[in-house]
Amino acid sequence: MALRERIQEDMKAAMRSGQKERLGTIRLALAAIKQREVDERITLDDTQVLAVLEKMIKQRREAIAQFESGGRSDLVAKESAEVALLQGYLPEQLSVADVDTLIAEAIASTGATSIKDMGKVMGHVKARAQGRTDMGALSARIREKLGTSG
Repeated sequence: MALRERIQEDMKAAMRSGQKERLGTIRLALAAIKQREVDERITLDDTQVLAVLEKMIKQRREAIAQFESGGRSDLVAKESAEVALLQGYLPEQLSVADVDTLIAEAIASTGATSIKDMGKVMGHVKARAQGRTDMGALSARIREKLGTSG
């Protein structure tokens, strides 16, 4: 079953069981997917749907940081619940060791020697880690590796 279909089935289940918060978050995800499809005039595949979900998670994490600094624990709880629900659609997350292995393989295959090669390495790793790790943390990790090796 495609990821988008799974999300739609979950929406129907949430409607039937009366889970309003869950239903609202799923509807937001489907709306974001549909918006991107309309904007780009394409039908998204699973990889593109994952990218939309990751963007939504990133936005919520940024909002959580803002709400925490503003002392709005009620909104922090709401956004955290949405992050948890959206993460349920992402594939199993990579361990730190797996991420390091992917980075080492990318550095070896691209011949990267310095921070100037960051884009090459990031492009190589991103294709294999999409949806399975935080891209911001991945970028920092690559920068760290290239900084120490070059």
